[in-house]
Amino acid sequence: MTEEVAQEVAQQAGQDLASEPQVNITESAQEYLGDLLSKQKDSEGMGIRMFVANPGSPQAETCIAYSRPGEEQDGDIEVEYAAFTAHFEGISIPYLEDAKVDYSADRMGGQLTIRAPNSKMPKINDDSPLEDRIKYVLYNDINPGLASHGGEVSLMEVTADMYAVLKFGGGCQGCSSVAMTLKDGVEVQLMDKIPEIKGVRDMTDHTDTSKAYM
Repeated sequence: MTEEVAQEVAQQAGQDLASEPQVNITESAQEYLGDLLSKQKDSEGMGIRMFVANPGSPQAETCIAYSRPGEEQDGDIEVEYAAFTAHFEGISIPYLEDAKVDYSADRMGGQLTIRAPNSKMPKINDDSPLEDRIKYVLYNDINPGLASHGGEVSLMEVTADMYAVLKFGGGCQGCSSVAMTLKDGVEVQLMDKIPEIKGVRDMTDHTDTSKAYM
């Protein structure tokens, strides 16, 4: 996903990139992160940066990294906490909505956990970008069915003539019935729920049958 598309997602989703992110960093997590930062070499002014890698995809991963003075990036949103300053990547804001960072102590030393329910697909509405509405249908309606065969499908692009270009993976790559799945399953569901598209095209290399379901 390009930065321009991600920014459009945020705007269409009604997010104000200048507003404070809806991320809950619990008190225990703040204390833990503050202690970690204080132990770092040259910790003066060091904070954290939170972002989502590969947002809006099954590979989405929510990350927290150290952020030294001067490492901030354009579009980052700064939030002051008691023990540190946090920088949230601006284009990740829609995907960080309702995220929670928590720390639970235990006999092994404790664990920091990050839960970001919207990292793979942000909340959308009828005004959301076409690409994200397609991804929403793939992620929520189509991939759960394909998962029973160990497969998945993802959106690569939407062409100028309004065709959704898809790529199959897992058990669907090289599967002998993928053409039927594409036309009778994926295409029918997508066109029913997103009438703007004219059809789907498959860009998968199906010569690799090593993981094929059939």
